[in-house]
Amino acid sequence: MPPNSSSAAIYSPKKTNSSSTSLLLQPFSFLWLLLFIVSLQVTILFMARAVPFYNRRTHFPNPVSDPCSSGRIFVYSLPPVFNQELLDNCHELDPWNSRCEALSNGGLGRKATGLSGVVPEELIPAWYWTDQFAMEVIYHNRILNHKCRTMEPDSATAFYIPFYAGLAVGKYLWSNYTTKDRDRYCEMILDWVRDQPYWNRSDGWDHFTTMGRITWDFRRSKNEDWGSRCIYMPGMRNITRLLIERNPWDYFDVGVPYPSGFHPRSDSDIFQWQHFVRNRQRDTLFCFAGAPRGAVKNDFRGLLLNQCMNASGLCRAVDCAGTRCSNGTSAILETFLDSDFCLQPRGDSFTRRSIFDCMVAGSIPVFFWHRTAYLQYQWFLPNDPKSYSVFIHRDEVKNGTSIQSVLQRYSREEVKKMREKVIEFIPKLIYAKPENGLESIKDAFDVAIDGVLKRNKEHEQPGYKWK
Repeated sequence: MPPNSSSAAIYSPKKTNSSSTSLLLQPFSFLWLLLFIVSLQVTILFMARAVPFYNRRTHFPNPVSDPCSSGRIFVYSLPPVFNQELLDNCHELDPWNSRCEALSNGGLGRKATGLSGVVPEELIPAWYWTDQFAMEVIYHNRILNHKCRTMEPDSATAFYIPFYAGLAVGKYLWSNYTTKDRDRYCEMILDWVRDQPYWNRSDGWDHFTTMGRITWDFRRSKNEDWGSRCIYMPGMRNITRLLIERNPWDYFDVGVPYPSGFHPRSDSDIFQWQHFVRNRQRDTLFCFAGAPRGAVKNDFRGLLLNQCMNASGLCRAVDCAGTRCSNGTSAILETFLDSDFCLQPRGDSFTRRSIFDCMVAGSIPVFFWHRTAYLQYQWFLPNDPKSYSVFIHRDEVKNGTSIQSVLQRYSREEVKKMREKVIEFIPKLIYAKPENGLESIKDAFDVAIDGVLKRNKEHEQPGYKWK
């Protein structure tokens, strides 16, 4: 065997042993690398946890959403005869009294007095003696300052007609005025609107207006009937109409809350009022505020007053036959604040402002007609009527059902839960004082405008008549 063969034979095994050692070390190197990576991640995690949450949020800002994603509103500049001149001649709007004070302060009316000790002192400036028919003025002032108002009609989703239909017809509903008197203003505004190119583009489907009275004041079928025939006139049929009472079977009628007296100045006013009514000590099971109709056979209001007066101290009644319920008195507000439930029969029509005075005070409404609220204000009230109200059919009451017995069946926990739902929805039932709205909370005006814009977006979809 050559000498170098032996050397090679001896060297070869050593080379093999070195390779094996290297292979054995590789798993340990990988393990150390893995441990290093894990420890680094843990360190980063602890460092991140040490950073305050509000600082971390600034590194990952949420994309800013478009507040006008549902569309923009163009406000027609009407001839003054349809709005401003009505306000200027406010002393002529009522055959008995001047309406100037009621329509002051942008429709909020005069500042409330006599509320010391009734509501928190710091919230008294948010209270006004607001007239129930001032809605048109309130909406007009708010919409002029709306964030989604546009001055370019080509970019508008909705067109607002600021005609004060309720104020215009109001004085003509009484005395010896003719049907021509009652119809005159509406005929004039429709003649004006029909000359506008954007109305003709859609035949009015993307237009809306406010009518600050109940729908029946504008639905005269025959000359001898009540009201004007404004809604039945050509041109009005396709316009969305915001009213304090709607016809439930007319798509273009939208019921919006009656103006009540509370007009918060800020989100803080809302929170403070909700806290106040939530923690209010209520000593009365139920209450009723209203005037009996002596001339009406089997008057239902009179029946409710009798049940209330015979409830052995569990019911508080405010008889509105005199002036106790007029604007400028706190009797009704105090009664609602002190009661768990408030009875809400129909008024002169199916609805009444008292519904909203009651709920703003945190009292739970008791209804006797479905059309008093459930079929009226769907945009503003909870979807489940039982979550915030009690329904007793009027015929049951006429047949002897005791309202007191029905209400006493609700446990304290059930009453608390229902009241909390009422309180949750208070913002949607009131009209804020600032003309540009509240900071973040949406009030009744905001809900109504959002609803109109959403509806008009739906009108742009295939299948709608004007498309």
